[in-house]
Amino acid sequence: MPAGSVARMSDGDEPGGSPAGADLPEDVLRQFTAAISGMSPGELQGVLRELTALAAPDQDPAVRSAPPSRRRPRRADVVTYRVRIDLKGTRPPLWRRLELSSDLLLDELHRVIQEAFGWTDSHLHQFSSGPSPHSPEAELYLCPFQVDEGDIGIPEEQVRVDEVLADPGDKLYYEYDFGDGWEHVIKLETVSARTAPAPRAVCTDGRRDGPAEDCGGVYAYELMAAATDPDHPDHAEAVAESEHVFGRDIDPEAIDMTRFDISEINTALAAAFPASTSPGAGQGEAASAGGLPGPLGELVSVVRDSANRRKLLQLLGAARLDQPVLIDVSIAARMVHPYSWLLDRVGTEGIKLTGAGYLPPVHVEAAMTALDLGEEWIGKGNREVQTMPVLHLRESATKMGLLRKHRGMLLATSVGKKLCGDPVGLWWHLAERMPPKSTDRCETQAGLLLLAAIAAGVSGDLNAIVAQLLGAIGWVRSDGTELTGSAAAAAAWDTRTVLWRLGGFGADGHGSGPGKPTSEGTVFVRAALCTWPA
Repeated sequence: MPAGSVARMSDGDEPGGSPAGADLPEDVLRQFTAAISGMSPGELQGVLRELTALAAPDQDPAVRSAPPSRRRPRRADVVTYRVRIDLKGTRPPLWRRLELSSDLLLDELHRVIQEAFGWTDSHLHQFSSGPSPHSPEAELYLCPFQVDEGDIGIPEEQVRVDEVLADPGDKLYYEYDFGDGWEHVIKLETVSARTAPAPRAVCTDGRRDGPAEDCGGVYAYELMAAATDPDHPDHAEAVAESEHVFGRDIDPEAIDMTRFDISEINTALAAAFPASTSPGAGQGEAASAGGLPGPLGELVSVVRDSANRRKLLQLLGAARLDQPVLIDVSIAARMVHPYSWLLDRVGTEGIKLTGAGYLPPVHVEAAMTALDLGEEWIGKGNREVQTMPVLHLRESATKMGLLRKHRGMLLATSVGKKLCGDPVGLWWHLAERMPPKSTDRCETQAGLLLLAAIAAGVSGDLNAIVAQLLGAIGWVRSDGTELTGSAAAAAAWDTRTVLWRLGGFGADGHGSGPGKPTSEGTVFVRAALCTWPA
């Protein structure tokens, strides 16, 4: 059969080997083959357990005893492993070649594989070491769900790569999605000394696009690959077979493969696994992730699934953070006017606050008039606690390091005094401190995500994007349900309101709140994502 032909191969097919069950009568083999044809990997495992039980009736097939440990001592030095990972059963082989730091833990290797093959981390997975993945002699390294279920094996986060791969030729197995049964064979090719700084995980080569999630396993992947490739030698046969298997309502073109893009893979890996600053340096000593400025690398690394991690990286790529940001003096002066006015109002002597710590009514009224805030807030506009635009302006100026409270007085900080009369300096100072300081991590991350979406020029629902990515980090509502767009908007409120005050948003349809980002606001946001306090 020519390379690339559509075919299903049993796990027992090995080049040059004897057919499995060669000693059985041919009619029995035919009946058995017909009986298991079309079974899923899970159903096949059930059949295997029943056969095992028949062979050893005194053993409980559901109970797996722990095999002897196959782990070896960890290396004293950290080296670079070159590995090739093949997706078993694909023809021609679908594979990725990677260079890995030998001190990676298996839960980290899981993330590397997810990125390299384009998986979305939507299913269970398991590592194993032994003669074959399902051999009774194989030692299993379990994902968190399996540990919680009490499965026999070692938690993957306790095992380092150099404990299960030591010498060239050693193999480790990784299975993802026990329904579709994607089996990956990880083979150690070379061991070499590390240089500093060295990426902890980098993809150097590979072949073929990755399968779509939930497409049905290797057979379905190969069928779809042939059916969507007019140059494939079995294209016509594959189109007909896909209609027979999946029905005519399924369009193979609509099943998205994950495009093999080394640059995109390595951008994601660099963000998740920053380069070590010296040979043997752990993640705690790592430099900024993948060259992303400030806390952006950390933000990418906490996104739990590769699909949303790639989405965030695409936003940051579209933000053009590697290009310089230029700001005109007149534009800067217009944007920072609310903060300049407040600094001038506080002056060198400061303002005596009320007993409750708020601005006195005379200053609140002055702000409402000078900054033309009347249309966006109802009420008399003379009590700060009841006049949110003024209250937020003063509080955000404090968070940004421009003002401080001291013994009942509102005073300009040394930085605030220095920036009076310097609109460009004040503009950059505010950009450096976005999103505003918060002790709530969700609010900080929501602010960063909002900035990323604006800088990328997203034209859709910003709140929905922020909610999706916050959910991918692990945030949920207090009742345990998924975050909604309104919940995400509440989390990013502080950041959005500062941008609104600076003219970063146009007015909404009612003229009383933020609408779409302005071009000047987008420039400011790009500056905010490029610049961070020392």
